[in-house]
Amino acid sequence: MHAITIEQPGGPEALVWTDVPDPVAGDGEVLVEVAASAVNRADLLQRQGFYDPPPGASRHPGLECSGRIAAIGQGVSGWSVGDEVCALLSGGGYAQKVAVPVGQLLPVPAGVDLVTAAALPEVVATVWSNVFMVAGLRPGETLLVHGGSSGIGTMAIQLAKAVGATVAVTAGGPEKLARCKELGADLLIDYREQDFVAELKAATGGAGADVILDIMGAKYLSRNVDALAVNGRLAVIGLQGGVKAELNLGALLAKRAAITATTLRARPLEEKAAIVAAVREHVWPLVSAGRVRPVVHATFPMAEASEAHRAMESSSHVGKLLLTL
Repeated sequence: MHAITIEQPGGPEALVWTDVPDPVAGDGEVLVEVAASAVNRADLLQRQGFYDPPPGASRHPGLECSGRIAAIGQGVSGWSVGDEVCALLSGGGYAQKVAVPVGQLLPVPAGVDLVTAAALPEVVATVWSNVFMVAGLRPGETLLVHGGSSGIGTMAIQLAKAVGATVAVTAGGPEKLARCKELGADLLIDYREQDFVAELKAATGGAGADVILDIMGAKYLSRNVDALAVNGRLAVIGLQGGVKAELNLGALLAKRAAITATTLRARPLEEKAAIVAAVREHVWPLVSAGRVRPVVHATFPMAEASEAHRAMESSSHVGKLLLTL
């Protein structure tokens, strides 16, 4: 088959479409013939040599895909060859075929075409596991989403609104904020021009956010704690603003607040399977009903993955960038 390989870490040109051995479905796995994959920030880090796949995972980038089942391994039930699926991956999505643990497989939801379904698994699993399973966002609470126009952000807005939360977002510029508003965001904060802590407190009568979904890490840590409400929960899922910062524990104690930091890729199979099962139970009905939808900015041929990486690095997109076969 063909797949994107990374012989040497580097810029987008390090992504090379070439012949590689076909994967095989092992015990508890299915082989998926890929229709599309999607670009995530983690793929850029892997290309640059900063985020290796976990042991045993495919060396090809790509943390999600959609396609059709081509073969079924031992011990797999409930699926058939030819089924249209999408999947959460530890790697291997930038390829014509990928082996997937059965617990990370999802049916393509009603109302979503096969290619577009590739935009769902990673963002939905990330948002649901962090905002709802860990931080426990409830109806009537306020969620602050940093990077509201990103793939993660556009999904977080929709899911939070679907459960009856108020949503505040940060994004860069009026065009991106307008797209966030279209998806249901209530409070729009331009991080280039406004102080998100001040804007959030003004909008909430000084209370702050009950849950914050953060992609920045160190750069925003102290300000995020300041922006939290009493009993607030800060979920850190990215480190675009660095890895080390000083934290005033007194401020955290005064608010009886909590900070969690998680990654999805390296979690054990059983944890990923539990998250995927929760997504299928709670999110898939919302997608099928049209209350939540994947937001796709652009598609690229998979052989031109380098162009998709350049597009992501420009940060001009809203939603997801897909790679198609």
